[in-house]
Amino acid sequence: MNSASAPKAVISRTSSCARGRYRFREYHVTTAPDPMALPAFEAVCVTGEERDCGATSGTLHTPDELTRWIAGHCAQSGHELYEQTARALVRAEPGAWQ
Repeated sequence: MNSASAPKAVISRTSSCARGRYRFREYHVTTAPDPMALPAFEAVCVTGEERDCGATSGTLHTPDELTRWIAGHCAQSGHELYEQTARALVRAEPGAWQ
């Protein structure tokens, strides 16, 4: 795991709220893609002036499958504007308070 490029979450802890003083500490967390999970890609056609077309690709598992769906919908309808979503499961690997 390359920790140099890993994102870190910053979580604040308070020491004495009654006195209005705060102490901030960093908690290092790295994330890594889950090797057992497939990524998910989806596109929705948002072409339209008064309302979006709304055609959806459904869940696909490769960017090429998504591009083929968009190309097919574009060829049939002439629509050119799509909203793309990519999802993947990641595992958090907690570190320590600094």
